[in-house]
Amino acid sequence: MDRLRAFMRGRQLAYRTEKTYCGWIRDYIRFHKMRRPEEMGKAEVDAWLGHLASQRNVSVNTQKTALNAIVFLYRQFLNIELGKLDFDRTSKGQRLPVVFSHEEATAVIDKLQGHHRLLVSLMYGAGLRVMEAVRLRVHDVDFGHQCIFVREAKGDKWRRTLLPKSLAPSLQAQIELALSIHKRDLEEGFGAVYLPHALAKKYPNAATSPGWQYIFPAPDRSMDPRSQVMRRHHLGEQQVRRAVAKALSETGIRKKASCHTFRHSFATRLLASGTDIRNIQELLGHSDINTTMIYTHVIGIHERGVVSPID
Repeated sequence: MDRLRAFMRGRQLAYRTEKTYCGWIRDYIRFHKMRRPEEMGKAEVDAWLGHLASQRNVSVNTQKTALNAIVFLYRQFLNIELGKLDFDRTSKGQRLPVVFSHEEATAVIDKLQGHHRLLVSLMYGAGLRVMEAVRLRVHDVDFGHQCIFVREAKGDKWRRTLLPKSLAPSLQAQIELALSIHKRDLEEGFGAVYLPHALAKKYPNAATSPGWQYIFPAPDRSMDPRSQVMRRHHLGEQQVRRAVAKALSETGIRKKASCHTFRHSFATRLLASGTDIRNIQELLGHSDINTTMIYTHVIGIHERGVVSPID
């Protein structure tokens, strides 16, 4: 596992991906009574993936993640081709995402305070995922062109999205606060932020430059689990999730909602207002237009002029 982790870091895999893949690979090895992966092959992989579907009832996406981890292990790390896999797949019908009405979204936001309120407002106003919001850096916000650059997105894809005009003053104030914290860290002998890929070697001074600092810094410094360097990371997304869950409870909204519901609501409101589906796809960063098309089923038949017979 140590060699595997070193290999993953050499391939510049995200830390979360590394943890997820290592967890599934350990699960695979334990399922087969601690046998070495080199001694196993297609039959064992099929048996494990089938077990996840039939016995552990995992979701489609969870089984796909487990499959990706095992394929990475064999194809990339061990240089072993598994061939065509034939396992029982998890079956799940199409599910529509839960969305807020505008009144519900603003009601939840009104229950939040400080940086949590600004973060959730960005999710609703710019269609950001919670991790994209907390990972925003100072140079990602372009006030002149009123846009936000999302650089550390899912799949390492970059995109540009909207900067809501109403949030610009609050965001500017948050950036000034983040830079004041950064200045204090520098005075105390710290202040270097994490840089993706090999940028820290290519640009030695970038880690302490204002542009690379997180807009939503963590309240305390912590030890980086990879480099063992003490630095200030971004605000933890779990804090935002808990704040949203509490706000939902206080508003009395009974929907199965979360932080991601604000992103769904962003897309739905744009679609209902007549925004082209291709533009929404670009703003959300979807590779496939079919992923964005799900929102055409969410806006409801009322927008299409259908009225119930009883009404």
